[in-house]
Amino acid sequence: MRDELVAWRGTARQMWAMLEQGNRRWAAGTSHRPRQDPERRRQVAASQSPHAVVLSCIDSRVPPEVVFDAGIGDLLVVRTAAHTLDSLVTAAVQYGPQALRAPLVVVLGHQRCGAVTAAARALRRRETLPGDLPHLVAALEPAYATSDGQVEPMVRAHILRTVSRLRADPLVHGAATVIGAYYSLDTGLMSRVA
Repeated sequence: MRDELVAWRGTARQMWAMLEQGNRRWAAGTSHRPRQDPERRRQVAASQSPHAVVLSCIDSRVPPEVVFDAGIGDLLVVRTAAHTLDSLVTAAVQYGPQALRAPLVVVLGHQRCGAVTAAARALRRRETLPGDLPHLVAALEPAYATSDGQVEPMVRAHILRTVSRLRADPLVHGAATVIGAYYSLDTGLMSRVA
């Protein structure tokens, strides 16, 4: 039943269960790599109907389609450093439930996040990072304040904060279920945290 997502659109709970199953396959080394062929490309060429929106980090070690063992057209993926939000990112997330009727939004943080580590270091040392990186530090400062500047608790605190902000957005939460998850680089498994 590896093509079960193609056949039907279920509830947010059902979509989350499918993502969990895909993640377990990925972590076990038994990925199906579903719906990643020319036939699927042709099926979704005219329109898309993703089953979930995933807001995740830009980290190259955490590609959502791979870690959830999903295919082309299954996920609407929005990626920013440490899954930080601004108005453009929020609009991209809103697009999934509003325009594409995706029933689920997943905020996916991960172990040893480089953006969180850099922000924590800058805040601890009271350093100003170059370019536009101070915007990233400012976005992560609330999580830093609630986690004693420790990276892993900061990652989790930021997931919870992002989930809270999206749940407060009527265009997102009014049309989709918003949950938070944490991905382990060591095991390949993700766990729900909100």
